[in-house]
Amino acid sequence: MNTLAMAEAYVKDARRSLREAQLSREEGAYHRCVRRAQECVELALKGVLRLLGIEYPRSHDVSQALELARPSMPEWLAQRVDDLKRASLKLAEERGPAFYGDERAYVPPEQLYGEEDAEEALRMAREALEAAERLLSEFKERAASEGF
Repeated sequence: MNTLAMAEAYVKDARRSLREAQLSREEGAYHRCVRRAQECVELALKGVLRLLGIEYPRSHDVSQALELARPSMPEWLAQRVDDLKRASLKLAEERGPAFYGDERAYVPPEQLYGEEDAEEALRMAREALEAAERLLSEFKERAASEGF
């Protein structure tokens, strides 16, 4: 499988994770919304990095890799890197608590997150997915015009 196909698969899964996050939000499962939004951001940004030919870390936060990739990005994407880095870092930090809660304090995940947390996570996920879809579209157009 080539790089473009791999990136396309990541973006497709990111889109699916966003739908699941939105459904969780509608159901009032705010912790699940945050968790699924994190997955969307991670997959979307790993798709971006794959398209740019940047090796990404095998971790949930790709903010450092995004900074390293900035010079090889189109200008429109480079302008968004700081926001995308913040989203990656913040949601990676929330990944565990959104799934398991605060195990030391015996607080379940449902009690850790509210509607505002879910809305913020969804906003970050939408921005990351929008960037990934735009970059993927540009790469596909270029590949088509070059006969690949």
